[in-house]
Amino acid sequence: MSAWDLCGLVGVSLILVAYAGAQLRRLDPTRAPSLVMNLAGSGLIIVSLLRAFNLSALLVEAAWAAIAAFGLVRLALQRRR
Repeated sequence: MSAWDLCGLVGVSLILVAYAGAQLRRLDPTRAPSLVMNLAGSGLIIVSLLRAFNLSALLVEAAWAAIAAFGLVRLALQRRR
């Protein structure tokens, strides 16, 4: 298994753990731990796509990362108030 594949697998695992945690009500999907796992997971999947490019997968992961980043920025702004 290559390092590229390992990045992708770790990324997928992070996203699935965050999703399962939300469904099992162990993680709040609007809080930092879940958002960080989604952002890191999508980032790692994007890294894996550098080896074997796939436009549709890149678009999904970029959107996933942007949504998670938006949530983290929103949390940071709320804490500043």
